[in-house]
Amino acid sequence: MPTIDRPLGGRPLHYRLGRDVSELIDEALLERTGRSARTLVKDGPLRVTLTALGAGGSIAQHQASGPITVHVLSGEILFRAGGDEWQLESGDLLSLDAGAEHSVSSPAGGVFLLPVALTPEG
Repeated sequence: MPTIDRPLGGRPLHYRLGRDVSELIDEALLERTGRSARTLVKDGPLRVTLTALGAGGSIAQHQASGPITVHVLSGEILFRAGGDEWQLESGDLLSLDAGAEHSVSSPAGGVFLLPVALTPEG
């Protein structure tokens, strides 16, 4: 899905993630790279990203400067952090402290929402 001119902050933004999530995912990018991400909100310290992983897709170990939550919308993802591992499925929510190194993979594919509250340094 190409970049579109749309607001990322300011006045209220409304997304129907249960119904319209497929319209927000770049299927060609997902097919080519195993993942697709779209920033839905970028306002002050808040970032909200919709991420899709295809079957076998992954995101290498990294860290966020602020605390995050991971809310699985569909499918399943495997989330690893601090030597622990969680198999998350649709409806699950996981939170993680700022700066914690983590990685994500999905053997069968999954879509999740990733809100990040950036710290002043982030």
